[in-house]
Amino acid sequence: MTEKTARKYRDLGGIPARAPRTYRTRKDPFESVWPEIERLLEASPGLEAVTIFDTLRLRADVSFGDGQLRTLQRRIRRWRASRGPEKEVMFSQEHRPGEAGQSDFTDMRELEVRIGREPFDHLLYHFVLPYSNWESAGVCFTESFESLVAGLQGAVWEMGRVPRKHRTDNLSAATHELKDGGRSFNERYKAVLDHYGMAADRNTPGRGHENGDVEQSHHRLKRALDQALMLRGGRDFDSRGEYEVFLGKVIEGRNRGRREKYAEELAVMKPLPLTRLCEHRTERVGVSVFSTIRVANNVYSVPSRLISERVEVRLYAETVEVFYAGERVCAMERLRGSGNARIDYRHLIFSLVRKPGAFARYRYREALFPTVTFRRAYDALVERLGEEADLPYVRILHLAATTTESGVEETLSTLLERGELAGWEDVKERVRPETPTIPECQIPAVDLRAYDFCLEGVPS
Repeated sequence: MTEKTARKYRDLGGIPARAPRTYRTRKDPFESVWPEIERLLEASPGLEAVTIFDTLRLRADVSFGDGQLRTLQRRIRRWRASRGPEKEVMFSQEHRPGEAGQSDFTDMRELEVRIGREPFDHLLYHFVLPYSNWESAGVCFTESFESLVAGLQGAVWEMGRVPRKHRTDNLSAATHELKDGGRSFNERYKAVLDHYGMAADRNTPGRGHENGDVEQSHHRLKRALDQALMLRGGRDFDSRGEYEVFLGKVIEGRNRGRREKYAEELAVMKPLPLTRLCEHRTERVGVSVFSTIRVANNVYSVPSRLISERVEVRLYAETVEVFYAGERVCAMERLRGSGNARIDYRHLIFSLVRKPGAFARYRYREALFPTVTFRRAYDALVERLGEEADLPYVRILHLAATTTESGVEETLSTLLERGELAGWEDVKERVRPETPTIPECQIPAVDLRAYDFCLEGVPS
């Protein structure tokens, strides 16, 4: 400031107060069209300023520059604050110790975790106590009923206590749609909560913020995991178990600062029941003539000797087990989604080797290439033999089923590198194990005179 201004402020004892400005410094460029803009906003309150601005610029009677969009945005914001429609109010809630637990699934792909350098696409079942913010989480792959039960039981048994109610959003695993609209809890989900003495609670459909504590915890947990992965220096893990240990340590660290309130919750929670519930769903299904069963809208192959029989299927969160007459006959990884198929060539190969012509148009033919090496072998045979390649490949697959898949794969890899794969005989000569030689055992007769000699020295 100038000396004159400083001298004036000194004589006044401070900077004089200025009256607020009540006039515009420049003409309002939207004054002529503002009544029209107001009518548009009243008719459609959701219209954005950009949309209105672009519409106005199409008219010949007005002219606006790009820099005037910001002016229109400010004016529309002021109009909405003073004359616009009422906005939805969020009401902060008072949480009470031990009253409720909230849970939900969250997608973890954004963290780009890898197992053995392969992307690990997975979900987390995330459980939170709103009062203390204590949390528990477990890896899963689908938002299935079995994943829900496994995650919920894992959380309450980790706590050793049970809250009075459990809140979810409208998961299809826990609710079903009613004929007259709305959703209601499934009987099987209510049976789980009855076992633990918890009341069922859920948010209003389309109102995810009503399950807000766990939703906000999703964001915070992911951010903490992302930071921990940065400190770790990599997102690649050797195994799923190593990743789960890492996940557990991050959650344990986050829970460490919540101990005091968590203890308050435990003190008023109910005790656990004596036993856990089974974490699988049981179904009885028939085996089709295709040697397959359909479970949870997916197809799985089973041993062909079970065709036309009924089997018991135990559907877990990640596995499917098949039982016949009380004996487990096979188990496989559970498929995600619906409309998919998991075919094991060992279940079908003994029929296919007798009918190799079925290979060419088999619906699940891609499942008959157990590894990339087998696919390369088939392509090499096609290049050499053309349409006649199906029979030798099926015989190679039969050889893998009757010996070892790894041994056949290793032999195929060697032959492909040398360019020597001409037929299945080349593989058979190198893979078929030799007949083991049984050694002859000569066991001499026991000489009982040694016992007589011992008895002679014993006093009568």
